[in-house]
Amino acid sequence: MNRRDGVMMVLALCASALTAPPLAFAQQQRPEIPRIGWLDGGSSSRTEPWRAAFRESLYRMGYVVGRDVVIEHPREDGQPDRMSAVMAELIRSKVDVIVVWGTVGSVVAKKATQSVPVVFLSVGAPVEIGLVKSLARPGGNMTGVTFEAASETYGKRLQLLKEIAPRLSRVAVLQAAGDANVAFAMTSLERAAPSLGIRLEPVEVRSADELESAFGVMNKNGAQALVVIAGSFTFRNGNRIADLARAHRLPSIHGFKETVESGGLISLGPDFIEMARRGAALVDLILKGTKPGDIPVEQPTRYELHINLKTAKVIGVTIPQSILLRADRVIE
Repeated sequence: MNRRDGVMMVLALCASALTAPPLAFAQQQRPEIPRIGWLDGGSSSRTEPWRAAFRESLYRMGYVVGRDVVIEHPREDGQPDRMSAVMAELIRSKVDVIVVWGTVGSVVAKKATQSVPVVFLSVGAPVEIGLVKSLARPGGNMTGVTFEAASETYGKRLQLLKEIAPRLSRVAVLQAAGDANVAFAMTSLERAAPSLGIRLEPVEVRSADELESAFGVMNKNGAQALVVIAGSFTFRNGNRIADLARAHRLPSIHGFKETVESGGLISLGPDFIEMARRGAALVDLILKGTKPGDIPVEQPTRYELHINLKTAKVIGVTIPQSILLRADRVIE
């Protein structure tokens, strides 16, 4: 190699160094994959269909999990103390958005952060409990999808019980202590009860260990049927509640179809698979730069009616044909 060639090679190498960033710098410039924290408060077997629907919807919008987005599913059991710890861990790990199911978890999220975007799903009354300023303009760092489509939904559940048992006059209301859904639900029930000639008998429980004694109280009070207030506690303990209602021959109405699949009599509630899909759409908006407070809170567009005729036979009630014809699913 002559002197001229050597000079030209040095100049070329210098030019290359100036035009191409160092490897470390190039790696720093690569955008990090967005991370989504997911808390559903239930057992994996019962909530996996929601997770699958969420992942599928993300995929349809162009997100491949593991390549374009990471979803973190920390272990938690729906207990407020445990959820608070898990929420704190997610916030410290700097997730880009948190998806949380249920009123209890959403209240925990509200207390834990005012900055990390939160999409709540299946919350009974987000305005009344202070999660958002209004459904149309949430403000703050939260938006989501409600559990109730209207304040009259619990009244409709009570009406269904009355159609099944026209002579019904005393109804127990099972509620979990500390559940923010209770006040909203009781307002709806108390508004509907007088016109139906029904007296409500609220029964509060603090743990699953108190469920059996709670049904003893219902019997003592002369309850003829049962309304179960939907919440994370009654979702997690749906099987046990269904078993006890059947054993005590109490017609029961629930917010979760999963409880009817476990032996509850009837449920009226939203489609959680569709709710998970809507949650994915809200996450997409947030990842693309829309502030949660500018995204209107959505409400379920339809409710599903599920009936368990096996349970009806066991407890000795007849479901009117008018209700059966309205049902989305009848378990026979």
